[in-house]
Amino acid sequence: MLQSGDLAPLFSAPRSEGGDWRLERGRPTLLVFFETDCPTCRLTIPYLNRLAQALDGRAEIVGISQDGAASTVELIDQAPVKFPVMLDRDLSVSREYDPQAVPTLFLIDAAGTIARTSVAFDKAGLNEIAAEMLAAIDIEPFELAGGHDGAPEMKPGCVSRHLEPHQGLRTEADPAPSVNLYAERGPRASRVVLEDGVDPYEFCYEAGFGDPLPVIPPTAERVDRMLGATRLPPDQIVARVPPNYGMATVEKVAANAVMAGCEPGMMRVLIPLIRAACDERFNIHGVQATTHFAAPLVIVNGPVRRDLRFACGGNVFSNVTRANSTLGRAFQLILTNVGGARPGELDMSTLGNPGKFSYCIAENEEESPWAPLHTEFGFDRGQSSVSLFAAEPPHGVSEHNAREGRTILKAISRALATVFSYRFCIGWEALVVLCPEHVKTLDRSGFAKDSIREFLFENTGIPVREYEEDGGEGTQFTQLYQRATINGEDCYRKFARPDQIRIVVAGGTAGKFSAVIGSWATGPRGSQMVCYPVD
Repeated sequence: MLQSGDLAPLFSAPRSEGGDWRLERGRPTLLVFFETDCPTCRLTIPYLNRLAQALDGRAEIVGISQDGAASTVELIDQAPVKFPVMLDRDLSVSREYDPQAVPTLFLIDAAGTIARTSVAFDKAGLNEIAAEMLAAIDIEPFELAGGHDGAPEMKPGCVSRHLEPHQGLRTEADPAPSVNLYAERGPRASRVVLEDGVDPYEFCYEAGFGDPLPVIPPTAERVDRMLGATRLPPDQIVARVPPNYGMATVEKVAANAVMAGCEPGMMRVLIPLIRAACDERFNIHGVQATTHFAAPLVIVNGPVRRDLRFACGGNVFSNVTRANSTLGRAFQLILTNVGGARPGELDMSTLGNPGKFSYCIAENEEESPWAPLHTEFGFDRGQSSVSLFAAEPPHGVSEHNAREGRTILKAISRALATVFSYRFCIGWEALVVLCPEHVKTLDRSGFAKDSIREFLFENTGIPVREYEEDGGEGTQFTQLYQRATINGEDCYRKFARPDQIRIVVAGGTAGKFSAVIGSWATGPRGSQMVCYPVD
């Protein structure tokens, strides 16, 4: 692949709309190699559209499609692509520039030299290219790819077409219809008229509208009342929900909220919750399809907790308030009814998780001396938010005798050692839910969230001697683990970094019971915790 400092080969190529285009020197040009069926390429296009608009014709973005005219034009119309696109019909341009994956961006300066390259989807790379192009034409740079927009910081792409085993264009005879990932509006929900004598509750059950519990029939009147709580149009697509990538329109979100028993005000939280779930960093597709125990745990922060009466005190993990129970259930119904993740079909969990009915808590901010969870994601304390964590069921930690905070943390560290699998290290995260009585002891001992995380990281490990027996799960990766001496014993650290341990304060003020909640796989290949603002 050509690199920064190389002279960019000149070439000509046919335009998607007809005629030819030729690369010439004299002004900055960004070449974007892409494939029409590559999800990462599609993810990148809206950012490039915004940059093209800012360049205002004084510098150029040019797409180089590695596919045929029909599929390229379809993508241009769907996205829409707002910059010129050329067809690399024989892949000769791809061979000259030799991108190893798509999308690959080559920024060519006015002298014809490659100034910068970026491979796959990379927000940092996009921002650097945008800043360089804008500066070259005396336009004030801006952040092209920011956070909290539903896209990950990075996402791998697809192999470049010229490197595929069978090079050349795919046949376009009778092409299968593609999913339009760029559509902003979707079809209205279908209407069903029941004959007299048909029980609407039994009809909803037999039609498979929900989980095995009865649902409230989503009549037109009830759905309209729910829609009255939002200013968004009913046919606006909130997100496409994996694994089937069904269109979660505002109307369909409202219908599922009705079935779960939500009050209309819950639309305020449910809409950003669906957006958060479909954030690629959270990877709801993987969470829904894994054989693991994971279920999405919803954590609510900020003033909305009181506005909508979410439970954050005693019995916080139980179904004790309408808000927690119905928000969690509406969310699960949308994942099933719109996303298609039904148990035994696409949801392949071996044992499942009771949280798949409803798994929703609020942080007990009033009983915490520390900043709440959502501030760790850059939000102000007064901003309402909703967070998602791919969670196992809670594992209780009882410690009623401790007079010092470190004694409590020692007990928690022993529970943390069992996250996912006892001898499997570094690939998991954990959420530590501290009860108010434990928080008081920890605060009195001088601990804060950061020092708690650091203590748990330093004191959670698995003795090396545990790996000398049978070659079981986790023993095959010891070369990747960090060794440390913990309590005088040679151990492997359970976590790779302190920030793999999240801390939330919740629960009642009586009783010294905290909890540890393990995760599914973490990082770019697994699920990353996400937090979205609630208006």
